[in-house]
Amino acid sequence: MIPIKLEIQGLYSYKEKQTIEFDQLTAAGLFGIFGAVGSGKSSILEAILLALYGSTERLSDRGEKNSMLNLQSETLLINFEFQSGKNNTQSYLGRYSAKRNPKRFEEVKPAEHTFYEKVAGSWEPISKRAEEIIGMKKEHFKQTVIIPQGKFREFIDLTPGPRAEMMKELFGLERFDLSAKTGSLLKVVREEKIRLETQLSGLEGFTSEILKEKSSLKQTQKKEADELTQKLQQEETKLKLEEVIQQKAVQLQQFEETYRELSLRKPEIEEKRKLHKEFITAKTYIKPVWNQIQDTQKELEKYTTSVIDCERFKTRYEGEIEELEEEEAELKKKNQERPQREAKIRDLKKVLEIKQLQDRLEEANQKLETLKPEIESKRASQGQLESQISTLEKQAETLTSPEVSELAELQTASRDWASWKEDKKNLSQDRDQLKEEITSVENNLKQILSQIPSSEKNLETWQKSQKKLILELESQRDKILQKQGLTAHAHMLEDGSPCPLCGSLEHPFPLKSETEKAELKLKNEEINQEKNKLEMILTLIQKEKENQIHLENHQKNIQFKEGELEKLNKSLEDIHRLISNYGIQNETELKAKVDSMVQAGKAKEKMLSEIKSHRQSWNEKRIELGEIEKAFQSAQLNQNTVFSAISSKKEEIKDPTFCKPFFSKQVEEIYSTIEKVEQDIERALQLLDGKQKTLREKREAQASNLSSLKNFKLLKEEAASKLEKLLKEFKRLKENHGFRDDEALIRLFEHSLDAEKVDLEIRSFDQKIAITEDRVKELRAEKGVLEFEEESFLNLKNSVLELKSKVEAAQNSLLLLSEEIKTIEAQLENKKSLLETFGKLENRESNLKELEKLFKGSGFVKFVSSIYLKELCNTANVRFMKLCKNSMSLEIDDDNTFWVIDYLNGGKRRLLKTLSGGQTFQASLCLALALAEKVKALNQADQSFFFLDEGFGALDRNALRVVFETLKSLRHENRIVGIISHVEELQQEIGVYAQVELDPENGSQVTYSY
Repeated sequence: MIPIKLEIQGLYSYKEKQTIEFDQLTAAGLFGIFGAVGSGKSSILEAILLALYGSTERLSDRGEKNSMLNLQSETLLINFEFQSGKNNTQSYLGRYSAKRNPKRFEEVKPAEHTFYEKVAGSWEPISKRAEEIIGMKKEHFKQTVIIPQGKFREFIDLTPGPRAEMMKELFGLERFDLSAKTGSLLKVVREEKIRLETQLSGLEGFTSEILKEKSSLKQTQKKEADELTQKLQQEETKLKLEEVIQQKAVQLQQFEETYRELSLRKPEIEEKRKLHKEFITAKTYIKPVWNQIQDTQKELEKYTTSVIDCERFKTRYEGEIEELEEEEAELKKKNQERPQREAKIRDLKKVLEIKQLQDRLEEANQKLETLKPEIESKRASQGQLESQISTLEKQAETLTSPEVSELAELQTASRDWASWKEDKKNLSQDRDQLKEEITSVENNLKQILSQIPSSEKNLETWQKSQKKLILELESQRDKILQKQGLTAHAHMLEDGSPCPLCGSLEHPFPLKSETEKAELKLKNEEINQEKNKLEMILTLIQKEKENQIHLENHQKNIQFKEGELEKLNKSLEDIHRLISNYGIQNETELKAKVDSMVQAGKAKEKMLSEIKSHRQSWNEKRIELGEIEKAFQSAQLNQNTVFSAISSKKEEIKDPTFCKPFFSKQVEEIYSTIEKVEQDIERALQLLDGKQKTLREKREAQASNLSSLKNFKLLKEEAASKLEKLLKEFKRLKENHGFRDDEALIRLFEHSLDAEKVDLEIRSFDQKIAITEDRVKELRAEKGVLEFEEESFLNLKNSVLELKSKVEAAQNSLLLLSEEIKTIEAQLENKKSLLETFGKLENRESNLKELEKLFKGSGFVKFVSSIYLKELCNTANVRFMKLCKNSMSLEIDDDNTFWVIDYLNGGKRRLLKTLSGGQTFQASLCLALALAEKVKALNQADQSFFFLDEGFGALDRNALRVVFETLKSLRHENRIVGIISHVEELQQEIGVYAQVELDPENGSQVTYSY
């Protein structure tokens, strides 16, 4: 995430709208935001968090939102423009706004929180949230990108569990949480295994022995079935011949019966044949003429009626047209007076325009009288300003301003000279102190080595010799203890009685208990003395090692200090060379030169600012004067224009005598007169148009009616002639076809006989009786048909059915046996496959059980998280060891707890919480930078942004310089670092910064160093 621009209004101390242009700040790589305590520096980070996540660090969005709003503001508005996404290529805008309730001051309405994405140069709203856009939660954002005030060491203070959870969410380590997936796979395998066991238990009855037995039985049944099938085929052939003869005998009986029935229907068919012939003749030759006669009679009646109607309309149209022509003549006469009436209306309108122009003339005169004194006053003020500007410019010419680059270079040299002299002094003191400590350590080592006996080479050989001596003394003590044990039995010895240990009968020198006790006491004292001596040797060895470590660390630190001193000397030489180019010999002259240049610049800048202010006032007054003069000219022009217009309008009046009385009347009265006349003219025009339109329509209707009358008379004559010809034709056709009775012929016309159906019925009857007669003759001539016996046929058929039943039973039995064999073979194959699968499942179950143990309880995720944390620790150590001069390093154990390796104390380990405030800041800074670096790599970004608030107050001057050098080096890693602080040393070191000042009237104000 790279910030571009932030707009704040109404948040905490930001009363007025302020804009922070981050693009110019981030271009420097390292920039600062400085200001006094309470000026509103940290509120910038609060605004960024509000724009991204909708809540601040100090106050929650719910319940405490009214305290965010400036007490003198009604609206809170934040617009944050930034880049994010892969390689920070996408531009986004986060907007957060809230308003007070106008009726209740302490209540703030619900805030509006929206995001926009720049697409093709314009902002388009999106539904994504900050977690999706930036790729991290607010808590992680505050630990890797923006670190608010007081939250710098939050990552260190996390307990191991939340710290591992943060790494899991930040780097997507949930992909390594395979416990649920493994458990799911193991459950599936177990369920599949149970299913296979159930299937295998159902296949226990299928064996290869049963398969062999069933195959043998199949061969026997197949032989029997083949014999029955051959016998059935012979009998079926004989039956088929008999069935053909039986079918023909049955057909003969049916055809003979059909022929008898058809013979009985012959009279009925002949009657239908006669009726069909007459109907077809009448319909084909006579009915068409009869239909034309009917149609022609209807047309004649229709045309006769139409002629009567047209005659009636002819008379009515003549009377209506005559009446309309008289009305049209009257209206034409009235409209002929229209031009004279319209000319008088135009004159009255000119009178109205003249009266309006006279009002405008009065206004123009008043405006001119008002503007004249104001113009004279403005011109006098303009002259005074011109005189003041001329005087100031002459004074500014006498002042010289320093070169900006030269001043910046000398200021930097002055600041660096003082800082580096102080650093050189501190480093020299540190180096001398280390040399003294080295001398002390060397004396301690000499004193330790002086205690070694001359017979020993070093402490280690002395330790070995002492251990060997103690072992020998302890062996001697054991022998004395053995003797002391034997003295307990010495008083029981008697001469002549065997010894219980050696069996001797003589006892010339029995042991004395008092002597052994004294020797044992002396030996124990000697052993204790030598052990104390050994302890002393071990103490000396430990002291030697500690002094050796101190000596090595001091020597390394001296080398580092001398290297730093060499760098500082070189830097001071560079400054001497630089200032000698300007003729400056020492630091006092340099400071005096810088102060004089700054004062000269300020004086020149103040003079130029005053000139600029006067010029701005002069320009403003010049613009005001120009506008007033322009208004005066416009008023004069308007006055002349109105005079000209009034004269022109008076000349345009055609009838002055008619218009003269109207100049003294009110405008409303003139308007009323014009409106009445115009309405009367318009009404007369409309009436004339309506009458002419009605007259045209009546004349068109009269012409159409006359045309129709002529046409209908002609059609009536044609219809009468046609009817006469058709009657003659109808009479001729009746006589030709033998129809004497007209009524019988008409009934025949109206008969509902279906000619096609009757014709089809007659032809079908003729065809059917002929076919039946032929088939009877053919069947009687067939061999064996007349001799056929039904009883012998039925006996043969029953015999075939019985034989077929036996064959089907044999085939079904064989088929069932074959299916059973196929089933056994398939089940045996299935059983083999299931056994192989079952073996594989047992192996998979065993492997999954092992994986389940590994992944149980998110153990693998914690392991991966631990690896990420160790890598993070290694990355942080690169900077941390430089900051602490190689005296410490960071380490994380298997429980994700941070430790410190203290090389000044023999490389022993202690908790990170034991560090001082400044050391904790250094460790937190290194860990935060390392974490931000990992997030940068995760987001595949060329640049990354890191912003921290405060945290520098706990550091001394030397540590502050080392931290600052570390932050400056981040620019070479393409990292952008922003710092919020009130520490003055930092402000002197950072060239590009924004300054926040709290104005009592206007609230927090932002200015820049450039």
